[in-house]
Amino acid sequence: MATKKTAARVTKRTPRRSVLSDEIYDMIKAMIFNHEIEPGARVNIDSLSVQLEVSQTPVREALARLESDGLIAKEPLKGYKATQLLSIKELNDLFQFRLLIEPWAAEQAAKLIDNTGKTALKAEMQSAKTALKFAGDGQFQALSEHDSRFHTLISSISGNNTVADFYERTHCHLHLFRLYMANKLHLIDGETRGDFVQNLFEQYYQSGSGQLAIKEHDAIAKAILEQNPKAAKTAMHAHIESSLKRFSPVAAARN
Repeated sequence: MATKKTAARVTKRTPRRSVLSDEIYDMIKAMIFNHEIEPGARVNIDSLSVQLEVSQTPVREALARLESDGLIAKEPLKGYKATQLLSIKELNDLFQFRLLIEPWAAEQAAKLIDNTGKTALKAEMQSAKTALKFAGDGQFQALSEHDSRFHTLISSISGNNTVADFYERTHCHLHLFRLYMANKLHLIDGETRGDFVQNLFEQYYQSGSGQLAIKEHDAIAKAILEQNPKAAKTAMHAHIESSLKRFSPVAAARN
Protein backbone atom coordinates (compact mmCIF):
# COMPACT_ATOMS: atom_id res chain seq x y z
CA MET A 1 0.00 0.00 0.00
CA ALA A 2 1.38 3.43 -0.96
CA THR A 3 2.42 5.71 1.88
CA LYS A 4 1.31 9.32 2.08
CA LYS A 5 4.84 10.34 1.11
CA THR A 6 4.70 8.14 -2.00
CA ALA A 7 1.28 9.46 -2.96
CA ALA A 8 2.56 13.01 -2.61
CA ARG A 9 5.46 12.27 -4.95
CA VAL A 10 3.09 10.84 -7.57
CA THR A 11 0.85 13.89 -7.31
CA LYS A 12 3.79 16.20 -7.88
CA ARG A 13 4.99 14.28 -10.93
CA THR A 14 1.65 14.32 -12.74
CA PRO A 15 1.59 18.00 -13.78
CA ARG A 16 5.15 17.80 -15.11
CA ARG A 17 4.24 14.75 -17.23
CA SER A 18 1.18 16.56 -18.56
CA VAL A 19 3.21 19.63 -19.48
CA LEU A 20 5.81 17.46 -21.25
CA SER A 21 3.11 15.68 -23.27
CA ASP A 22 1.63 19.02 -24.31
CA GLU A 23 5.06 20.33 -25.32
CA ILE A 24 5.84 17.26 -27.43
CA TYR A 25 2.41 17.44 -29.04
CA ASP A 26 3.00 21.09 -29.96
CA MET A 27 6.48 20.34 -31.29
CA ILE A 28 5.38 17.47 -33.53
CA LYS A 29 2.37 19.45 -34.75
CA ALA A 30 4.74 22.30 -35.68
CA MET A 31 6.90 19.80 -37.57
CA ILE A 32 3.84 18.74 -39.56
CA PHE A 33 2.81 22.33 -40.29
CA ASN A 34 6.36 23.29 -41.27
CA HIS A 35 6.64 20.14 -43.38
CA GLU A 36 9.65 18.79 -41.53
CA ILE A 37 7.26 15.83 -41.54
CA GLU A 38 5.87 15.87 -45.07
CA PRO A 39 2.32 14.82 -46.04
CA GLY A 40 2.20 11.04 -46.38
CA ALA A 41 5.62 10.54 -44.75
CA ARG A 42 6.22 7.73 -42.27
CA VAL A 43 6.64 8.80 -38.66
CA ASN A 44 9.22 6.83 -36.71
CA ILE A 45 8.69 6.91 -32.95
CA ASP A 46 12.30 5.99 -32.15
CA SER A 47 13.67 8.73 -34.40
CA LEU A 48 11.32 11.35 -32.94
CA SER A 49 12.27 10.30 -29.41
CA VAL A 50 15.96 10.79 -30.20
CA GLN A 51 15.38 14.05 -32.06
CA LEU A 52 13.22 15.53 -29.28
CA GLU A 53 15.34 14.00 -26.51
CA VAL A 54 12.45 12.35 -24.72
CA SER A 55 11.25 8.81 -24.10
CA GLN A 56 8.84 7.09 -26.46
CA THR A 57 5.88 7.53 -24.10
CA PRO A 58 5.18 11.27 -24.65
CA VAL A 59 5.81 10.79 -28.37
CA ARG A 60 3.21 8.03 -28.51
CA GLU A 61 0.76 10.17 -26.55
CA ALA A 62 1.34 13.10 -28.90
CA LEU A 63 0.83 10.93 -31.98
CA ALA A 64 -2.44 9.60 -30.56
CA ARG A 65 -3.68 13.19 -30.11
CA LEU A 66 -2.51 14.15 -33.59
CA GLU A 67 -4.34 11.11 -34.96
CA SER A 68 -7.57 12.43 -33.43
CA ASP A 69 -6.77 15.80 -35.06
CA GLY A 70 -6.58 14.14 -38.46
CA LEU A 71 -2.91 15.07 -38.91
CA ILE A 72 -1.52 11.58 -38.26
CA ALA A 73 -2.86 8.22 -39.42
CA LYS A 74 -2.07 4.84 -37.85
CA GLU A 75 -1.93 1.84 -40.16
CA PRO A 76 -2.04 -1.74 -38.81
CA LEU A 77 1.38 -3.40 -38.89
CA LYS A 78 2.90 -0.32 -40.54
CA GLY A 79 2.86 2.34 -37.84
CA TYR A 80 2.18 6.07 -38.15
CA LYS A 81 2.31 8.45 -41.08
CA ALA A 82 1.35 12.07 -41.68
CA THR A 83 -1.96 12.48 -43.49
CA GLN A 84 -2.13 14.04 -46.93
CA LEU A 85 -3.25 17.63 -47.47
CA LEU A 86 -6.94 17.98 -48.20
CA SER A 87 -7.83 18.30 -51.88
CA ILE A 88 -9.99 21.15 -53.16
CA LYS A 89 -12.92 18.75 -53.53
CA GLU A 90 -12.47 17.54 -49.95
CA LEU A 91 -12.45 21.12 -48.70
CA ASN A 92 -15.57 21.90 -50.72
CA ASP A 93 -17.28 18.80 -49.32
CA LEU A 94 -16.28 19.87 -45.83
CA PHE A 95 -17.84 23.29 -46.26
CA GLN A 96 -21.01 21.73 -47.65
CA PHE A 97 -21.22 19.62 -44.49
CA ARG A 98 -20.77 22.73 -42.36
CA LEU A 99 -23.48 24.48 -44.34
CA LEU A 100 -25.90 21.72 -43.36
CA ILE A 101 -25.25 21.64 -39.61
CA GLU A 102 -23.88 24.99 -38.45
CA PRO A 103 -26.87 27.24 -39.24
CA TRP A 104 -29.00 24.83 -37.21
CA ALA A 105 -26.43 24.88 -34.38
CA ALA A 106 -26.44 28.70 -34.33
CA GLU A 107 -30.24 28.71 -34.21
CA GLN A 108 -30.25 26.31 -31.27
CA ALA A 109 -27.48 28.23 -29.52
CA ALA A 110 -29.60 31.40 -29.67
CA LYS A 111 -32.47 29.50 -28.05
CA LEU A 112 -30.44 27.79 -25.33
CA ILE A 113 -27.56 30.13 -24.45
CA ASP A 114 -27.19 30.92 -20.74
CA ASN A 115 -25.05 33.43 -18.88
CA THR A 116 -22.02 31.12 -18.96
CA GLY A 117 -22.34 30.74 -22.71
CA LYS A 118 -22.76 34.48 -23.18
CA THR A 119 -19.61 35.16 -21.19
CA ALA A 120 -17.66 32.60 -23.24
CA LEU A 121 -18.93 33.97 -26.55
CA LYS A 122 -18.10 37.57 -25.63
CA ALA A 123 -14.61 36.50 -24.54
CA GLU A 124 -14.05 34.68 -27.84
CA MET A 125 -15.03 37.73 -29.85
CA GLN A 126 -12.54 39.74 -27.82
CA SER A 127 -9.86 37.21 -28.76
CA ALA A 128 -10.52 38.01 -32.42
CA LYS A 129 -9.59 41.64 -31.79
CA THR A 130 -6.39 40.46 -30.12
CA ALA A 131 -5.60 38.22 -33.11
CA LEU A 132 -5.81 41.19 -35.47
CA LYS A 133 -2.89 42.81 -33.64
CA PHE A 134 -0.51 40.10 -34.89
CA ALA A 135 1.32 40.44 -38.20
CA GLY A 136 2.02 38.08 -41.10
CA ASP A 137 1.77 34.35 -40.48
CA GLY A 138 1.18 35.02 -36.78
CA GLN A 139 -2.07 36.80 -37.62
CA PHE A 140 -3.22 34.02 -39.94
CA GLN A 141 -2.58 31.43 -37.24
CA ALA A 142 -4.25 33.49 -34.50
CA LEU A 143 -7.29 34.12 -36.70
CA SER A 144 -7.48 30.43 -37.64
CA GLU A 145 -7.42 29.48 -33.97
CA HIS A 146 -10.12 32.03 -33.16
CA ASP A 147 -12.18 30.77 -36.08
CA SER A 148 -11.95 27.21 -34.82
CA ARG A 149 -12.81 28.12 -31.22
CA PHE A 150 -15.72 30.32 -32.32
CA HIS A 151 -17.45 27.66 -34.40
CA THR A 152 -16.69 24.91 -31.88
CA LEU A 153 -18.15 27.03 -29.08
CA ILE A 154 -21.39 27.64 -30.96
CA SER A 155 -21.80 23.94 -31.76
CA SER A 156 -21.28 23.24 -28.05
CA ILE A 157 -23.83 25.86 -26.95
CA SER A 158 -26.36 24.27 -29.33
CA GLY A 159 -26.89 21.59 -26.69
CA ASN A 160 -26.51 18.71 -29.15
CA ASN A 161 -23.43 16.73 -28.18
CA THR A 162 -23.51 14.65 -31.38
CA VAL A 163 -23.42 17.75 -33.58
CA ALA A 164 -20.67 19.29 -31.44
CA ASP A 165 -18.63 16.09 -31.57
CA PHE A 166 -18.95 15.61 -35.33
CA TYR A 167 -18.08 19.24 -36.03
CA GLU A 168 -15.01 19.06 -33.80
CA ARG A 169 -13.86 15.90 -35.57
CA THR A 170 -13.64 17.76 -38.89
CA HIS A 171 -10.75 19.86 -37.52
CA CYS A 172 -11.61 22.18 -40.38
CA HIS A 173 -9.47 25.18 -39.47
CA LEU A 174 -6.50 23.04 -38.49
CA HIS A 175 -6.45 21.58 -42.00
CA LEU A 176 -6.91 25.03 -43.55
CA PHE A 177 -3.90 26.40 -41.68
CA ARG A 178 -1.86 23.37 -42.72
CA LEU A 179 -2.71 24.13 -46.36
CA TYR A 180 -1.74 27.75 -45.87
CA MET A 181 1.67 26.80 -44.47
CA ALA A 182 2.22 24.34 -47.32
CA ASN A 183 1.55 27.09 -49.82
CA LYS A 184 3.85 29.53 -48.00
CA LEU A 185 6.63 26.97 -48.21
CA HIS A 186 5.94 26.48 -51.96
CA LEU A 187 5.10 22.84 -51.39
CA ILE A 188 1.75 22.82 -53.21
CA ASP A 189 2.01 21.70 -56.82
CA GLY A 190 0.09 23.64 -59.42
CA GLU A 191 -0.51 27.34 -59.73
CA THR A 192 -4.28 26.97 -59.46
CA ARG A 193 -4.16 25.20 -56.13
CA GLY A 194 -1.64 27.71 -54.83
CA ASP A 195 -3.95 30.54 -55.82
CA PHE A 196 -6.79 28.72 -54.11
CA VAL A 197 -4.95 28.51 -50.81
CA GLN A 198 -3.84 32.13 -51.00
CA ASN A 199 -7.45 33.20 -51.58
CA LEU A 200 -8.58 30.96 -48.79
CA PHE A 201 -6.62 32.94 -46.23
CA GLU A 202 -5.98 36.39 -47.59
CA GLN A 203 -9.49 36.86 -48.94
CA TYR A 204 -11.20 34.82 -46.24
CA TYR A 205 -9.88 36.95 -43.41
CA GLN A 206 -9.45 40.22 -45.29
CA SER A 207 -11.75 41.90 -47.75
CA GLY A 208 -11.39 45.52 -48.77
CA SER A 209 -10.92 47.71 -45.72
CA GLY A 210 -11.46 45.10 -43.02
CA GLN A 211 -11.57 41.48 -41.96
CA LEU A 212 -14.83 40.21 -43.43
CA ALA A 213 -14.90 36.88 -41.62
CA ILE A 214 -14.57 38.60 -38.24
CA LYS A 215 -17.37 41.02 -39.14
CA GLU A 216 -19.52 38.03 -40.02
CA HIS A 217 -18.64 36.43 -36.68
CA ASP A 218 -19.75 39.63 -34.97
CA ALA A 219 -23.16 39.40 -36.67
CA ILE A 220 -23.57 35.75 -35.64
CA ALA A 221 -22.50 36.43 -32.06
CA LYS A 222 -24.82 39.44 -31.80
CA ALA A 223 -27.82 37.39 -32.92
CA ILE A 224 -27.01 34.58 -30.47
CA LEU A 225 -26.40 36.95 -27.57
CA GLU A 226 -29.71 38.68 -28.31
CA GLN A 227 -31.31 35.21 -28.43
CA ASN A 228 -32.67 35.72 -31.93
CA PRO A 229 -32.70 32.19 -33.43
CA LYS A 230 -33.83 33.20 -36.93
CA ALA A 231 -31.17 35.91 -37.25
CA ALA A 232 -28.47 33.57 -35.88
CA LYS A 233 -29.36 30.85 -38.39
CA THR A 234 -29.44 33.32 -41.27
CA ALA A 235 -26.14 34.95 -40.28
CA MET A 236 -24.35 31.61 -39.94
CA HIS A 237 -25.65 30.37 -43.28
CA ALA A 238 -24.58 33.61 -44.97
CA HIS A 239 -21.12 33.40 -43.33
CA ILE A 240 -20.35 29.86 -44.52
CA GLU A 241 -21.88 30.46 -47.95
CA SER A 242 -19.86 33.65 -48.46
CA SER A 243 -16.73 31.78 -47.38
CA LEU A 244 -17.35 29.29 -50.16
CA LYS A 245 -18.08 32.00 -52.71
CA ARG A 246 -14.83 33.81 -51.94
CA PHE A 247 -12.82 30.95 -53.38
CA SER A 248 -15.32 28.78 -55.26
CA PRO A 249 -14.33 30.16 -58.72
CA VAL A 250 -10.83 28.80 -58.17
CA ALA A 251 -12.21 25.48 -56.95
CA ALA A 252 -14.49 25.27 -59.98
CA ALA A 253 -11.54 25.90 -62.30
CA ARG A 254 -9.56 23.21 -60.53
CA ASN A 255 -12.36 20.65 -60.78
